[in-house]
Amino acid sequence: MLSIWSSLADLPDPRNGNARRHNLLDVLTIALTASICGAESCVDFADFARDREALFREFLKLPGGLPSHDTFSRLFRLLDPSAFAGCFARFLDGLGEEGTGVIAIDGKTMRRSFDRAAGRSPLHVVTAFAADARMVIGQVAAGDKESEITAARTLLGLIDLTGALVTGDALHCQGETARLIKDRGGDWLFTLKANRPLQHAEVRGWFADPVSRPDSEHTTTDADNGRIEVRRHAVSHDVSWMLSDRRHPDEAPMPGLAMLGMVEATVTRDGKTTTVRRHYLSSVAMDAARFAAAVRAHWRIENCLHWVLDVSFDEDRARNRRDHGPENLTTLRNLALNVLRTARPDISIRRKRKRSGWSDEFARSVLGQMR
Repeated sequence: MLSIWSSLADLPDPRNGNARRHNLLDVLTIALTASICGAESCVDFADFARDREALFREFLKLPGGLPSHDTFSRLFRLLDPSAFAGCFARFLDGLGEEGTGVIAIDGKTMRRSFDRAAGRSPLHVVTAFAADARMVIGQVAAGDKESEITAARTLLGLIDLTGALVTGDALHCQGETARLIKDRGGDWLFTLKANRPLQHAEVRGWFADPVSRPDSEHTTTDADNGRIEVRRHAVSHDVSWMLSDRRHPDEAPMPGLAMLGMVEATVTRDGKTTTVRRHYLSSVAMDAARFAAAVRAHWRIENCLHWVLDVSFDEDRARNRRDHGPENLTTLRNLALNVLRTARPDISIRRKRKRSGWSDEFARSVLGQMR
């Protein structure tokens, strides 16, 4: 695995003149370390640097002294987000090189990043998440919710998909996206919903028909906090009737289609029972048990990434709005989370951040993952 310093060696410095008195790598290292240790804003980065100066001088020369919060803010506003993410990519690949069987893609809106004065909408980013390793392996900004589809294709074009199963919600159930994944050596599993109304109705009807015989079924049960959820998974490998010469208005071809899937979730809580069915298309003819594992793996991007960033990093209330600041700070938080994932896996992210902030010794054990 490359060190963080090697990964950033070729990152262009966007600053000019006296603004360069603080070494670029020093500023980024302080910001990343501060983020790992609990800091959430550029003001926090500067305060953390002052309070932990002795720790930083163990491995940084700091010829320009300690950077101010304006220095951090200016740098992240000016830094080219593509170059920043590109330099981190090799380090991210090193951290997540094991267990990338399922790659989940999903979008997230930084709600507080809007800028009314500039007429700028909140930043929307699409993230690729290695579900088994629980690591972020890529991120691309989308101009708005509608461009999440094209942003996802750009992101998938940057990742080695050989042998991976790419999962996504119904927004990404698109023929062009499926073709891109297949061309890059991967397979796909997408939710099928009413944005493809005729196909959705036909698949839903097939699984609802008592005459239909799935190729495989698998049932799981979860019980916690007074809630019992029974999930029945069914798959069919007979897709020939989906590949006819019919031409529905919404029926873009899905390259490599090999399986239809259905999850029936029955939830009982406080004496009330509800049942919801979700339907899927895939290029892999999985049995029901593997299908169940893949569907469950996809939801880790919500539970192990988006939820953690919102709760532990308070990302949902991050207020940086100007220029490239929101996107670059999102990349920084993802990298901090990746580093935290690799250190002391027996301790929660929340506890690791707090202990890193409290103890220089514990912080050194986490920072050792970056060397």
